[in-house]
Amino acid sequence: MIEKKGINIAYIALEIYKGKKMFSTTKAKPLMEQALNARALRQELIASNIANIDTPFYKARDVDFETTLIQATHKMYDKDVTSKLALAKTNGAHLDAPQQSASAKGTIFLRDGHMARNDANTVDLDVETTEMGKNDIMFNALTAALKKNSAIFRSVIDASSKV
Repeated sequence: MIEKKGINIAYIALEIYKGKKMFSTTKAKPLMEQALNARALRQELIASNIANIDTPFYKARDVDFETTLIQATHKMYDKDVTSKLALAKTNGAHLDAPQQSASAKGTIFLRDGHMARNDANTVDLDVETTEMGKNDIMFNALTAALKKNSAIFRSVIDASSKV
């Protein structure tokens, strides 16, 4: 631990997050971690689609996690976005609308819009490889951003130890 003039820098940076001790350098770090997990899920779904390219009646699947990340971002940065239609309660005995948590994993859906083959399979190899390439680029960009984030934090600690 680094201690200068009675201030424990490591202790100041340490936060309690979800019951675990971890370093949080920015508000965006949990979002980047959630996005990495969602990108890994998308990779698994694309691989599953490609593996089932010859399975009759198989429907291509994908995951929609972008809207979940946008909602989490708005909640994290206290943006009041009221584009959601409120549930009308005409009777006091009506139940409240269920609240979506910011840690939702995303919605897995059947990808439509592609022509099904004669065996009713909707997997298109060109679409799947294109989506896999896009997902790989986004995964690598998120990984690089997390590495840069931790490198900045490490350089601050190194610089403060020399003071």
